[in-house]
Amino acid sequence: MREKKKAAAALGQRELSNSVLLKSVELEPILEILQEGVVKEFEKGEVLIEVKQSNRCLYMILAGRVSIQLEPHLSPIAILGPGDVVGELSLIDGQLTTAFVMAEASTRVLELEEQTMSSLLFTSPGVARNLLFIMARRLRHLTNQELRREHAHYAIRQYAQDTVIDTLTGLYNRRWLDSMLVRELNRSERDDRPLALLLISIDAFQEETEDHGDLASEHILNTIASVLQEITRPGEMLARYGKDEFLTLLPDTDASTGQEVGERLRQAIHQAEISGSDEDSSSSVTVSIGVAELVAGDTADTLLSAVDSALHEAKQGGGNRVFQLPRPS
Repeated sequence: MREKKKAAAALGQRELSNSVLLKSVELEPILEILQEGVVKEFEKGEVLIEVKQSNRCLYMILAGRVSIQLEPHLSPIAILGPGDVVGELSLIDGQLTTAFVMAEASTRVLELEEQTMSSLLFTSPGVARNLLFIMARRLRHLTNQELRREHAHYAIRQYAQDTVIDTLTGLYNRRWLDSMLVRELNRSERDDRPLALLLISIDAFQEETEDHGDLASEHILNTIASVLQEITRPGEMLARYGKDEFLTLLPDTDASTGQEVGERLRQAIHQAEISGSDEDSSSSVTVSIGVAELVAGDTADTLLSAVDSALHEAKQGGGNRVFQLPRPS
């Protein structure tokens, strides 16, 4: 990806006025604001926006086209071209992004940061009106998609079986993890870089289910998943691994650093207040965490077996602890 500063005025009024964001908007009063933007160029296949990341920018597509995809290997749910904008929803509501935005061809965009967008909306009612129109159009598109899905229940169920998202927690699921682990293991071996796994299990989860029922246990799972999502850093890959287990994949991380990451996760969960079956009560939930690092000759299965053994030792030691099982290098 090549990035360069360029005054928006130098882009030409035709190129700017083609944008749906600037449709029927007088450009002269806002050119100085637009000049605060950055022109970025992406080659085919490059990612503009990652899924489940914070996005504080709106992108005006000047040339080329981009696809909106739930996963890079899935078919696009939308294709956008010159004049379209992308990133507006996560910019406005402050939530994590829900899809990938990828260049389908050589693509040039004008990146407008949050502060720049605020200035545009304050200065130009026309820009504010157009942004509302864009959001209404996207909402209508999603609504129409939902109506079509209502007439295809069987197809949806079939798709749900193949999806990479865990329906209860919203995290990636075991299917996604199996694919990603093989890819990262191969990359680590090829580049001679470390790779660590953390296997996280909720202590006394079965007892909680027996005492308070499935709804209470699902609430615990969702709360812990939310805590893990909030403190998972860029590059750390999180998935639901089993009924009461989560797995974090840590590229470029050795066992010692993995131990530190595991301790950070353990403490965050232990300190989180999780409401019990009685809405007025809350309790601390603890987790046990196993740590394992990739060693020469490992396959995905042997690495998973090692981290599972480490988790077993953590639980045998009383739970609420992080344990790394020594492995031959």
